[in-house]
Amino acid sequence: MDRAVKIVLFSVIFLASQINCQEAILRISNGNTERDYCIVHNHSWTPLSETLDAALQYPLVNLTSTVLCNTSGVNPDLVNGKAVVVMRGDCDFSQKARVAQSLNATALLIASNKALTTPTANDSEYAKVHIPLALMRYRDFLEAQQMFGDVMQAKLYAPPNSKIDASIAVMLLIAIVTIALGGYWSGTCERDRLNGVSGGGGESKADSGELFLYSPLKVVFFVALMCGMLVLMYFFYSVLVYVIIVIFCLASASALFSCFDAVLDLVGCGTGSFSIQSHNFSVRSIILAAVCITIAVVWGVYRNEDRWIWILQDLLGVAFCLNFMKTISLSNFKICVILLSLLLLYDVFFVFITPFFTKNGVSIMVQVALGPDASGEKTQGNMVEVPAEPQAPSEKLPVVMRVPRFSAWAQNLCMMQFSILGYGDIIVPGLLVAYCSRFDVWINSRRKVYFVSCCIAYFLGMILTFAVMLLSGMGQPALLYLVPFTLITCAVVAACRGEMRQFWAGTTYEVLDSSREPLLPGVILTETFPLHRSCL
Repeated sequence: MDRAVKIVLFSVIFLASQINCQEAILRISNGNTERDYCIVHNHSWTPLSETLDAALQYPLVNLTSTVLCNTSGVNPDLVNGKAVVVMRGDCDFSQKARVAQSLNATALLIASNKALTTPTANDSEYAKVHIPLALMRYRDFLEAQQMFGDVMQAKLYAPPNSKIDASIAVMLLIAIVTIALGGYWSGTCERDRLNGVSGGGGESKADSGELFLYSPLKVVFFVALMCGMLVLMYFFYSVLVYVIIVIFCLASASALFSCFDAVLDLVGCGTGSFSIQSHNFSVRSIILAAVCITIAVVWGVYRNEDRWIWILQDLLGVAFCLNFMKTISLSNFKICVILLSLLLLYDVFFVFITPFFTKNGVSIMVQVALGPDASGEKTQGNMVEVPAEPQAPSEKLPVVMRVPRFSAWAQNLCMMQFSILGYGDIIVPGLLVAYCSRFDVWINSRRKVYFVSCCIAYFLGMILTFAVMLLSGMGQPALLYLVPFTLITCAVVAACRGEMRQFWAGTTYEVLDSSREPLLPGVILTETFPLHRSCL
């Protein structure tokens, strides 16, 4: 009985997640070749089949020489029992449909040189039309004519779009793996630093390029700087977007190099050094640098090619987040609380509050993340608009992970649809995860209890974020859920283990180290607490 209830509940949730979209698919074939095209329809007219197998196949007749506002000049025998393609204009959609219906046409396709908008009519007109009606791009029909000739068969169907898409699981996996790897890497570097593992030249390889945030004032300054940058991007997007793209290419190539270099160190790959005029060079480093620069350049050149470039953007994004988590270190839990709390307020303000001040009612965060002139499909309620011609690519900031919606077949045919997650939703909680990983090293926790607990809390926070997004149908500021989950979990674990004082104070890195300047000038002490305490 309990199992049956679960099955019924799951079925209800799944069916409720199925939504009918205005985009549909036109399958044109000639017996040997077939191709799919984007069409836009309205469910208020005769609904389309949801699957290709259930869709009826009609011969397709070219009547683009007419707008079909009346029957004059049209041979009824040519149209009878066939789907017809006519041009848009001169009269409304319902009149064209009634004329086509009077000629015994089985479906009406309206070719458009303008943006494809959901075909609408007065409520009383919908009941008068009993044949499928949809809009298609005129350039798509010309392409089909060139490919198939005059003998064409057509099927129209509208697969339902599920809110629960596999891209969410992929996005969740990317976020969790990045968080876990970044935290583990930070902890490993801390262990190497404490053990005095040298990377050559007298400087610990784990220390190279690290930046430590230990002052609340610096944290406040850092958040204020982010606010200023976001506002500047909002007002001067068209110029600053190219600056950010260049910076991202350089930073992500460097980060990718660091990640690959660490992996090769882990597997024990040799460097293959050679000397030229007393200067040492590493063959491995040269090859790695060439590969990483090539990947960054390829992304930079093809960054607006939606069909496949998202793979490179996600690869560079993961490397960027990993290197950021390894490079930026928070010295104690107090700094973590201040930073994450301020960034939570920052996220909520720029997502929920700023729409009240912007002209178009769109939040500054969304406007900057997606681009103010982002081309592509526009939706307003149940209405949809798809460009009839290829649009000039609109530059977007490389600040998000992007995964295409795998179940949105019709939508992707009209314009690629993506699930997105901002880098900040990985990096900000990731800094806390990295601190927990280093704290496990400081207290010699063999089970890495803080690191594992924080990762689990992040995972649960992400699950809640996606659940609220699916239920509300709106994008959510992930930090609104991630920050409380991770901070509260870490605090509870520290309190239960009786280590809140140490966890809150952390370390100021006041260990004598010739390769590192003391963070607190004029103070030279031993560790704030024993590093080799035996803990779980």
